[in-house]
Amino acid sequence: MAGVPDKGLQLRSIIKSSGELELSLVDTPVAPPAGDEVLVRVEASPLNPSDLGLLLGPADLSTLKSAGGVTKAQVPEKFLKAMAARIDESMPVGNEGAGVVIAAGPDPAAQALIGKTVALLGGAMYAQYRTAKAADVLVLPEGATAADGASCFVNPLTALGMTETMRAEGHTALVHTAAASNLGQMLNKICLKDGIDLVNIVRSAEQAKILTDIGAKYVVDSTSPTFQDDLTAALIATGATIAFDAIGGGKLASQILSGMEAAANSRGGAYSRYGSSVFKQVYIYGSLDPRPSELARNYGLSWAVGGWLLTPFLGKLGAEGVARLRKRVADELKTTFASHYTAEISLAEALQPDVIAAYNKKTTGEKYLINPSKGL
Repeated sequence: MAGVPDKGLQLRSIIKSSGELELSLVDTPVAPPAGDEVLVRVEASPLNPSDLGLLLGPADLSTLKSAGGVTKAQVPEKFLKAMAARIDESMPVGNEGAGVVIAAGPDPAAQALIGKTVALLGGAMYAQYRTAKAADVLVLPEGATAADGASCFVNPLTALGMTETMRAEGHTALVHTAAASNLGQMLNKICLKDGIDLVNIVRSAEQAKILTDIGAKYVVDSTSPTFQDDLTAALIATGATIAFDAIGGGKLASQILSGMEAAANSRGGAYSRYGSSVFKQVYIYGSLDPRPSELARNYGLSWAVGGWLLTPFLGKLGAEGVARLRKRVADELKTTFASHYTAEISLAEALQPDVIAAYNKKTTGEKYLINPSKGL
């Protein structure tokens, strides 16, 4: 098929049984698309925290060394047992991205996409080329670049999934932690547009300003000595009874539940030794703090802490619901769901120890973009 390369570079991550992480670029064959398949030349793919978990695993990054196009680091022995399922398996990385369709199978729906800039979700995106079903890609609006659409799945659908979950479970307002992140800013824009009260928990005055500058009304700083009182006041004002926590470890989830209980009790009602009857939910969806989660259990018995993950949520939502969310993302790609990047790096640059150290900081407001076509 004309225009289809024989092979392309793909970033791979492997943890060896010897206890060594190895990152490398591998030449992989590219097959001509068949049936309803399209072949995308990848031009942009973000480095999300979920990608870093697969890319770097639990490696000790202070041991990073690069030579001959291969980057290595030691994985502490205590973590190897947890990595058993991926030991000695070379794994492609990159959840989402965008690029141009350069070839398509004979199916009319696929042929209609040739030359279009599209976004896709499905793994193995840190590569020069990616094959996908025509129905699985999202055609970007006229004038949108691959960089515009590179992050239009994970963060936008996660933010929308939070408000969808809130409504489905009978809550009317919500709490979000690490709230000044790229995702958090999207969630704020959604809530402002949809009239949903949102309590934002940040970790510095600088992060608070990021959110107030885009119109956030309720922002509390977890490093403030008055944090618990400030949080409770925001929960009283909003009535939020569901939270999505990106931190995971430490006491924050418990502090949120305590604040929700105090807010519920502030509305009066008969005393109960079992606590208020208001149900309080915290979903942990990230692990910015890898420590164990500490629960004080001073908020009665009507509460829950659980995990929340995008893929299972989308599976429960169904095809029609997912299509509805995807359409909203496309319609608001350059407004509500706009992403901003600190730097654009090539596949080769993504293996450099100093670059890895930079993008692995997970600093709020900083996001890196891999362009597999850069430097070619």
